[in-house]
Amino acid sequence: MASGFAARRIGRPLQYVALACYVVFLGFPLLFLLLTAFKSSQELLSPNPTFLPESWNFDNFAGAIDKANLIRAATNSLIVAVLTTIIVTLISLPAAYALARFRTKLRTIATGWILLSQVFPFILIIIPLFLVLKQIGLINNLLGLVLVYTVWSLPFALWMLQGYVAGIPVELEEAGAMDGGSRLLILRRIVLPLLAPGLVATSLFTFIGSWNEFFFALVLIQDPKLQTLPLTLARFVGAEGQVQLGQLAAASLLATIPSLVFFAIIQRRLTSGLLSGAVKG
Repeated sequence: MASGFAARRIGRPLQYVALACYVVFLGFPLLFLLLTAFKSSQELLSPNPTFLPESWNFDNFAGAIDKANLIRAATNSLIVAVLTTIIVTLISLPAAYALARFRTKLRTIATGWILLSQVFPFILIIIPLFLVLKQIGLINNLLGLVLVYTVWSLPFALWMLQGYVAGIPVELEEAGAMDGGSRLLILRRIVLPLLAPGLVATSLFTFIGSWNEFFFALVLIQDPKLQTLPLTLARFVGAEGQVQLGQLAAASLLATIPSLVFFAIIQRRLTSGLLSGAVKG
């Protein structure tokens, strides 16, 4: 008993130390980005740079906004990411339910398509994809980018959601059916509350993936007025590899704010969905 108590007394502080190290490991890049954004060009080019800025300089933010037109790029990224998230969620929800509940040959084919799409190199399809979108007039068009992101995000969303649906006991739906509930009523009153955490997690991954995507946007969008944030951030790297580090750090910091805000909002919904699911179950 004494040895077990001593082991717990030693193990608990070690767990906190490991957790603190992990938090520092995750948070240090963001802290370094924040401090770099406030440093002047002289400090950044100094042979002996300091960790903290000698003087807090806001010129990098003004220069980044004026030069790269971040507001327009952020608006384009927000439109694309939100539309993609809504469309993917609306399509993947009934499809994931069908995959998890109905055991047919189509389910095997769909599962194989999901797994294959995750390992298929997208660079092999970019040329035929470009030609197809050009034929239907969706090059240099945010709608075309939304369409591509939807197809790109849908397999992962289906894979995630069908796992959540499979984790919901079928007996709950059978009990609802015995009480006279229709299929739609059972889905709305029983399945959806329990599936809320999965929907939130899927929406989060879809939004962040669309917000940060670079390769498809680089190929399909040439008009500067329609460029998304990742394309705009690439402007801070010159033709000879010279990086405007201060403005790039400021622009990158501003670009992370919408994702952090979206995550903060979604996190509360995720917690409420988990509690609701626990009560309903």
